[in-house]
Amino acid sequence: MLSIMNHPDLISHHEKLANHSLYKKIHTIDDLKNFMETHVFAVWDFMSLLKRLQKDITCVELPWNPSPYPKNVVRLINEIVLGEESDLDLEGQACDHFTLYLRAMKDIGASPDRLLSFSKDLNYQKWCTQAQQNFVSFNLDLARNGKIHEVGAAFFFGREKLIPDMFTSILGDLTTNFSKESQNQFPNLKYYLARHIEIDGGEHSHQAQDCLQSLCGNDEVKWNEARAAGVQSLKLRSALWDEVEKNLLSK
Repeated sequence: MLSIMNHPDLISHHEKLANHSLYKKIHTIDDLKNFMETHVFAVWDFMSLLKRLQKDITCVELPWNPSPYPKNVVRLINEIVLGEESDLDLEGQACDHFTLYLRAMKDIGASPDRLLSFSKDLNYQKWCTQAQQNFVSFNLDLARNGKIHEVGAAFFFGREKLIPDMFTSILGDLTTNFSKESQNQFPNLKYYLARHIEIDGGEHSHQAQDCLQSLCGNDEVKWNEARAAGVQSLKLRSALWDEVEKNLLSK
């Protein structure tokens, strides 16, 4: 069943996102603001997927009981939660990744106000563009109502497997498109990207695959549902980037 890892739809959408033409079009601080004011929605909704996995795979109920899942999978989820909620920042102080991203936005004067307002009332019509609404509503609905193997697939294909390749391209293009002096304006963003390349490109990606394997087992129906969730996650991220690119080109 692991043959879906090489499914052509998953590979093609992954490659498109890893090398999206948007990244080479971010040449100014205003371009970067535009990108980050959309990307922050994906930074935020990632945690709902992770928390659903934590809720179902580890034990967060009282009284505590051992998880029925393999201990390496339980450890993976706990490690990712630890890193996402209390990693070290540039000064070596504990900081969650969402707060780190907000600092990165502040560095360049990007506004998180639409996302912060949305997170309080979940009013898509008021705060989100169409692509943002499609992306976030898919992930939040999956986190709330999806089957756990579908959540695991969106987490693996749409996040842990994708992010190291995607962020490597983004960081590379930022380094090319901005002078060293300009890059000094966004140290927290460079650190955020590099940190995710480091941790998601290491054990986490392989362990997230093991997690998906545990969730699907040898059930062909579950693997097909996982593939569909993974493809949809990637397609909606592509549409998100397409919208940002269109905005940059229309300026």
